[in-house]
Amino acid sequence: MPFVNVKTNAHLSREKKEIIKRRLFDCIGTLPGKSDRYLMVAVEDGIDMAFHRDSDSKMAMVEVKIFGSATKDAYQRLTGAICLILGDEAGVNGDYCYVKFEEVKYWGYNGFMF
Repeated sequence: MPFVNVKTNAHLSREKKEIIKRRLFDCIGTLPGKSDRYLMVAVEDGIDMAFHRDSDSKMAMVEVKIFGSATKDAYQRLTGAICLILGDEAGVNGDYCYVKFEEVKYWGYNGFMF
């Protein structure tokens, strides 16, 4: 039950957003026990952002929420994959990309709890 929320100040075409989503679906298996079956992805572009007092460079904040937990090494691999995807598809340099992980103890779906 992962959820990946990408916020970027880059302006993306619908096609680029779809490519980013597809690539995120493809790499979620980097986290042991996770698959694209229950993955939900949001891509929000054109967000007013600043980093290092810089509002002109392309940047992104990515939040990854998962049911359960994973290792630091697994998070490291997924961080690398996410930064690569956003570099390739949105022009975001890794120096301007944060990835935040949140482990969720309770997760509801379709009227029940996992």
